[in-house]
Amino acid sequence: MEYLVTMTTHVPDGTPEEEVNRVRAREAARSRELVAQGHLLRLFRPPLKPGEWRTLGLFAASDADRLEEVLASMPLRVWRTDQVTELSAHPNDPGPGTGGTGPQGATEFLTTFTITIPDGTPDQAVKDAEAGEARRTRELTGQGHLERLWALGPGRNLGLWRARDQAGMQAILKSLPLDPWMNVETTPLTEHPSDPAAATT
Repeated sequence: MEYLVTMTTHVPDGTPEEEVNRVRAREAARSRELVAQGHLLRLFRPPLKPGEWRTLGLFAASDADRLEEVLASMPLRVWRTDQVTELSAHPNDPGPGTGGTGPQGATEFLTTFTITIPDGTPDQAVKDAEAGEARRTRELTGQGHLERLWALGPGRNLGLWRARDQAGMQAILKSLPLDPWMNVETTPLTEHPSDPAAATT
């Protein structure tokens, strides 16, 4: 199973900088081990306030107990709290490593979709929109814009995308057939120094 983990670190006041640097170095080394073991898939930095230390991680584990073992093995856990979101398979998910390269210098984005179909919408209209959505996501995958899709629960989905900028991301979202029924929360991401994807580019 895959999980999105929001990792927020609070270093206690008075902790020597040398100790912080030692723990961070151990964290980077442990992250490389977890990548090799197939548990750590991606790391991202969301927008941060001054002084805030927060990371988003995409992890794989057989179940929630195994994930907790993985997270507990990371040195920064002594100062960190983790918020775990379980991700389920989405029928339009292209799967890891299947998309193109995307625009040069593209930014990655996470999007949380909430789909609300208006009462009284004909079943055929819903089926047509869903079929169009599947076709459009395949096109966007081939263009390197769509990296992954996951289900979060009924009517809620999570997407990982690449676009040149925020305006480009919004244009992509507007091109989705389900857009009229979607409320979307978009989070721009920046590179994390221990992201496994950085080692392959």
